[in-house]
Amino acid sequence: VQLQASGGGLVQSGGSLRLSCVASGSRFSKDVMGWYRQAPGKERELVARIMSDGTITSADAVKGRFTISRDDAKYEVILQMNNLTPEDTAVYYCNLKAGILWHLDYWGKGTLVTVSS
Repeated sequence: VQLQASGGGLVQSGGSLRLSCVASGSRFSKDVMGWYRQAPGKERELVARIMSDGTITSADAVKGRFTISRDDAKYEVILQMNNLTPEDTAVYYCNLKAGILWHLDYWGKGTLVTVSS
């Protein structure tokens, strides 16, 4: 499985960005697609994920500002980020998990999001 992410960039505080990630190579009937981020000097953390049944999990830090969705026809996961703050600056990684206990774990190359104050 290959994950191709796009949409990062530089934005001012209060602005918006839309991240997209398209999966190719294989398709799973049950999976979870999501976004993680890693800020400088910090560990990678979950931003939001959406399961194939539509169940969504989001980090408290982004609730009310970020929206995750998926387009199963395109096998795409989208992260709409609004009201960005400098604390959202990080490399964002697309992720897809599938299989028993989610043992199949795929990562895309990161896309940098920089929010200026």
